[in-house]
Amino acid sequence: MSSTQSIDTAPAYGRVLLKLSGEALMGDRDYGTDPERVHAIAHEIAAVHRRGVQVAVVVGGGNIYRGLAAAARGMDRATGDYMGMLATVLNALALQDALEKSEVPTRVQSAITISEVAEAYIRRRAIRHLEKGRVVIFAAGTGNPFFTTDTAAALRAAEVHAEVILMAKNKIEGVYSADPAKDPNARFIPELTHKEALTQGLQVMDSTAFALCMDNNLPIVVFNMADGSNINRIVSGERVGTLVKT
Repeated sequence: MSSTQSIDTAPAYGRVLLKLSGEALMGDRDYGTDPERVHAIAHEIAAVHRRGVQVAVVVGGGNIYRGLAAAARGMDRATGDYMGMLATVLNALALQDALEKSEVPTRVQSAITISEVAEAYIRRRAIRHLEKGRVVIFAAGTGNPFFTTDTAAALRAAEVHAEVILMAKNKIEGVYSADPAKDPNARFIPELTHKEALTQGLQVMDSTAFALCMDNNLPIVVFNMADGSNINRIVSGERVGTLVKT
């Protein structure tokens, strides 16, 4: 199906949650944020938003935290996790700015209180923003140490009644039987269940996030973010990447 046909097709989903890793925002840099990459991602989200799809986003902080890793070595785990939450707020603000430059109304909601730059996370307010056609970016994970942004994505998706989690990977097409960068015999898996992913130890999301998705019948599409048309194709109902479902 061509990209033009995809745009003309009625969306298969009305409300989606996009999980973006921090690494997806850093492009080819060792750490930090690549403005061109952020604007490219914002352009993809804007294209889906213009089709009437309600979009929520959960961002990670690995691109910033990677630069702080040496400073955090030996630090208390909870303290390091709070540093990671602050990194996700920085990414959320960068993405918000890029989206608004694409004329997409956007709100950042933070799980930790940081009222000067972001709203506090309130579930009903987040749903109302989505209903009014605003993209909502959820920052600071769940607001608790020891939980990843994968878990935050599963939790927020369930809370706002998203129909699917779009799990963006950096230059990886989907789920493989092993790490394709290390094992040349790694096999691409087009479809599997949450339980199969857990029992086979496939590192797509952490086990807590998988359990949340499984308990709430939340499908996950794992796809390559580097291809600029993939979000639109998924929203159009095309099979892209790997589908994980109950």
